[in-house]
Amino acid sequence: VMRNQCLRIFIALIGVAGLGMSAKGQAVDQIVVKIPYDFVVAGKTLPAGTYRVNRVRDADPGVLILSSFENRTSAIVLPTTHVDSSSADKVQVSFERVGGQYFLSKIETADHAFTIPVFRSEILEASVRSQSGTSASGNSAGN
Repeated sequence: VMRNQCLRIFIALIGVAGLGMSAKGQAVDQIVVKIPYDFVVAGKTLPAGTYRVNRVRDADPGVLILSSFENRTSAIVLPTTHVDSSSADKVQVSFERVGGQYFLSKIETADHAFTIPVFRSEILEASVRSQSGTSASGNSAGN
């Protein structure tokens, strides 16, 4: 009985220590933004909503994840460049607007500014989707 109780306390302490480390690690390049319109990033169209930006791995600023709990959606973002941010108070996201579509082009956190590539193929695919109402690789009718 005493051994089981000690084991439970030990596991609880490890859990609490783990929570403290993960919360501290997520602070770098983490922001929460409210995006008022649907937008395209990494070839995916995401709905308007509140999104959290995090690094996928704490040690690697080269891969970000954009996720929304309210919409249950996410996208992996591979910025082409990241530079140290010059102003910690300018936390924001920027978009390129092409036609009626918004393409995520920049994420600025308190620590870094990330440039996200907007590829011509993404613009073309989004325009095909918006015109046809389906994905560019949509279903074709059978024989």
